[in-house]
Amino acid sequence: MTLKVYLSGEIHTDWRERITQGAQGLDVAFSGPVTDHEASDDCGVAILGAEDDKFWHDHKGAKLNAIRTRHGIETADIVVVRFGEKYRQWNAAFDAGYAAALGKPLIVLSMPEHSHALKEVHAAALAVAEEPSQVVDILRYTLTGRLPG
Repeated sequence: MTLKVYLSGEIHTDWRERITQGAQGLDVAFSGPVTDHEASDDCGVAILGAEDDKFWHDHKGAKLNAIRTRHGIETADIVVVRFGEKYRQWNAAFDAGYAAALGKPLIVLSMPEHSHALKEVHAAALAVAEEPSQVVDILRYTLTGRLPG
């Protein structure tokens, strides 16, 4: 059975690559948002035309990105949401809530110092990991029943 995993959240570190590399050999298909920040921000105006007001520029981009994000979350078997240390990821929190509302198994990847701020998100998750390798171990266990080591 191919496990479809949507990787949502922070785009400034290599956590996605660490998970996809660690999961090599497992029957997993990964998807996620566009991680090119400029392309993600400008997709709306690049496709649908320029906007003079930054609000509408961002609005167009957010709606086009939502097509990809919603599809990815809705078709996923598991959703992994990463909260990084540098930026407030409102979009990641939204994606976690959307996945939880759809009843998708949710794995949150975050740092211990953010536990209080993310307590409601953590409460909705089936697992809260601190390292990408732990996510790989969860995926391996889910698919094979094997423990790490």
